[in-house]
Amino acid sequence: MKEGIKLSRAFTYSLLVLVMFIWGLNVVAIKFLVNEVPPITMQGMRIFVSGLFAITVLYFLKDLRKLTKKEWFYAGLAALFGQLGHHTFLALGLVETTAANAGLILGMIPLATVILTMIFLRDRPTILRLIGIFLGFTGVAIIVLQNGEGIGVVSRGDLFIFLSMSTQALSFILIKKITATLSARQLTAVMLLIGSVFITSISFVFEPNGVSAMTGKSATIWSVFFASAIIATGLGHILYNAAIQQIGASETAIFNNLVPFFSLVGAFLFLGEAIRFTQVLGFILIVNGVLLGTGYLEMKMIARIQKRKLQKTG
Repeated sequence: MKEGIKLSRAFTYSLLVLVMFIWGLNVVAIKFLVNEVPPITMQGMRIFVSGLFAITVLYFLKDLRKLTKKEWFYAGLAALFGQLGHHTFLALGLVETTAANAGLILGMIPLATVILTMIFLRDRPTILRLIGIFLGFTGVAIIVLQNGEGIGVVSRGDLFIFLSMSTQALSFILIKKITATLSARQLTAVMLLIGSVFITSISFVFEPNGVSAMTGKSATIWSVFFASAIIATGLGHILYNAAIQQIGASETAIFNNLVPFFSLVGAFLFLGEAIRFTQVLGFILIVNGVLLGTGYLEMKMIARIQKRKLQKTG
């Protein structure tokens, strides 16, 4: 979408709900794929298709330019965490845990980003934000410590998903530095392509027969693969960045709370995964933790107080 196009707030909200729905189901799609094909090889190919699609779209939107050496460096670093780390750990984790658990743990990404911002950018937390962080991690703890393998047992799959969530959050800190000079849409496309090279490279080490194992698969598997690559990862990120342009990053980020919900429901409907009480409780805690921990509710409260003061003085 070009810079000059102004979308209505209602349409932008509808667009974001659609993207969150797609992203929620994408966790289910990847869970399906890792049970059928080599996970790391599949992720490398999927991310490459996503990047190719994104670059093609941006070419027609005339939103491409030559990157500086500094931008290439940070894009590569962000791809190392956001693509190689996030997508590799996600695929490996989904081999050993449920799509529902994965979606719920990934819902912590906004909160993890806030924590890393506090650490690396020295952003001082308020009491409300600290309460939010506590609630969010309590929600994750409830989910991973009661996963069907016995209370207090953390599955290796959940641990991989937690690492996937953490590396994605770390990449967002780096992305914030680069997007000061580079379009977020172009950065996303470049990161996808760089990341696909990283993931494919390690797949040759851990899955030497991965490419040959991808051949001869059913039309259903390839349909899910291309839908995940093009619609969820490629188009989804372009639409998400367009929404950021319209209503701002902080308001857009709140919609990420819908992803765990759609993952939970999608895993139940399409994979037959049971919805446990601990998952629902964890979801509620994570959502409230994100709303408090990211400062969204605090910002709304301050804005409301200031508005009342202005009304009184006016």
